[in-house]
Amino acid sequence: MRYDVVIIGGGLSALVCGTRLQRSGKSVLLVSSGQNAMHFSSGSFGFLGRLPDGSAPDDLIDSVINLPEVHPYRKIGPERLRTYAGQTIGFFESAGILLHGDPTHNSYRMTASGICKPAWLAMEDVSLFAPGETPSGGKALVVTLKGFTDFNVPFISSAFTKMGYACRCVEVEMEEIARLRKNPTEMRSVNIARVLEGQQALDRFISGVRGKLKDEDTVVLPQVFGLKDTSPLAAIRSRLPAHVHFVGTMIPSVPGIRSQMCLKSAFQAAGGTFLPGDTAVRAGFDSTGRVSSVYTANLGNTPLEAGEFILASGGLWGKGLEASYDSVKEPLFSLDVDSPRERKEWYDSDFFRRQAFTGFGVVTDESLRALKGGKTVSNLRVIGAECGGANPLEEGSGAGIAIMSAFMAADSILGRI
Repeated sequence: MRYDVVIIGGGLSALVCGTRLQRSGKSVLLVSSGQNAMHFSSGSFGFLGRLPDGSAPDDLIDSVINLPEVHPYRKIGPERLRTYAGQTIGFFESAGILLHGDPTHNSYRMTASGICKPAWLAMEDVSLFAPGETPSGGKALVVTLKGFTDFNVPFISSAFTKMGYACRCVEVEMEEIARLRKNPTEMRSVNIARVLEGQQALDRFISGVRGKLKDEDTVVLPQVFGLKDTSPLAAIRSRLPAHVHFVGTMIPSVPGIRSQMCLKSAFQAAGGTFLPGDTAVRAGFDSTGRVSSVYTANLGNTPLEAGEFILASGGLWGKGLEASYDSVKEPLFSLDVDSPRERKEWYDSDFFRRQAFTGFGVVTDESLRALKGGKTVSNLRVIGAECGGANPLEEGSGAGIAIMSAFMAADSILGRI
């Protein structure tokens, strides 16, 4: 089977890059081994949460100059980053995902534990707050469903209280949700969202919240609505006589899963081929050192051939890298990895300090092409968490690197740069 481009991975960077290429006339195959990190995302995207000195960035693009030269953002460059950041909202809207936020400055989102963290852009059911936002005189009703423990009401209420709200906490009891409680493992956000997709169940929930309201001008709800589409969000906002904030739950993430489904649908609608539940196990190279083919576990000796290949398999978290006791390797192409030689340098014994292993990735050249034995593989690009030179967990840059590197890889293959 031959394609113009074969992408190893099925997460955010792979889907964004594949869709951009497919819409531009390339035939693209995505090889996805299974569930990806989008299922656990908050529904918001981080571009750069902190600089190497620990300070918060102001203008996100201008702040890139403070990152190491090997960082993917430095290789993409400020000019392209500003262009790509400006294109992001429109790209996601074309895939059915409405985003809000400032493309060049951070806002803040509230986590399931009531902590505000920097956020670049967010889906419409993820509330963003301006830095230092302190409403005066507001009253908030913090609502959860009876028996739902993945939404920590005391933490959320405390966070809104610190922001200046007078908070009151209530539970809404519903027969449909009570059935889920018979099995504690079923009381998860995704299962609740499936129940609340039914119009009657959603109507009863909205009525239940309206019945609890007194003089509150704000309602705070868990993100358990709109697994398939955002119509439940619109119904809630239009029918509750108060401003509505949606706040994240413990994993899995309803908006994260919806974003993955929307991006996959957009890729396939453009004509892309999605190969789910399969793993790339070995690669072939031609006499010049270019990748000629990839073989998967399910297809056996049937090669997947292409002129261009993209590695987007997620680093250590996505098994795109493998660690033994004394080494870290990229198993498919045997690419160079930027991990320290000594194991003691992989981590810090203080769990809350920077951990080097969360930044391990493949070494790339200035165009994000992979290096193998110190030499560039001319038709193999690396995008997303597999890129070396960054520490997305420490920086809060994971989604930004995924999207920016995906745009650049696609444009490079299309001859636009």
